[in-house]
Amino acid sequence: MSDVTHILSEIEHGDPSAAEQLLPLVYDELRKLAAAKLAQEKPGQTLQATALVHDAYLRLVDDGDTQEWKSRGHFFGAAAEAMRRILIETARRKKSLKAGGGLDRISIHDDELIGSEHAEELLALDEALQKLERQSSRKAQVVKLRYYAGLTIPETAEALGIARSTAIADWSYAKGWLKLEITRNS
Repeated sequence: MSDVTHILSEIEHGDPSAAEQLLPLVYDELRKLAAAKLAQEKPGQTLQATALVHDAYLRLVDDGDTQEWKSRGHFFGAAAEAMRRILIETARRKKSLKAGGGLDRISIHDDELIGSEHAEELLALDEALQKLERQSSRKAQVVKLRYYAGLTIPETAEALGIARSTAIADWSYAKGWLKLEITRNS
């Protein structure tokens, strides 16, 4: 059992000091994943990978719910989902602001994650991804791990416990399906 898996198990059993031990072990890898995701965003995006990692990490270990981490791959899959949700929430907030809602002052932090011109695209992707998830949760997981977490095909296959050829086929299918779905709805 790797150190990460062992510490995840300790977190699962309620050890309060385990979360402090986990961050140094996964931080660099989570930061690389966040940086890869943010590199795919349009220019003008001001969020730092560090902020995205911290927000996602807090959602994973400080949400008060006991998590059942099955493996290191499961943890990173959950991290990818947390990053996706953070970006989607920010896109929704930006879209609301663009439509004239929320006339209160906003801090720089509220404006950091994603440019408003990109918010609509991200929301369209999320809506299509939710439809794909209802059709094939595994294909949707492949998209989340590849697009949001920046995992490679081999890393995605390992995280999901599937063959590389299956991950390649799922990724190809999902990209085409999502493109068609987004085009159809725009």
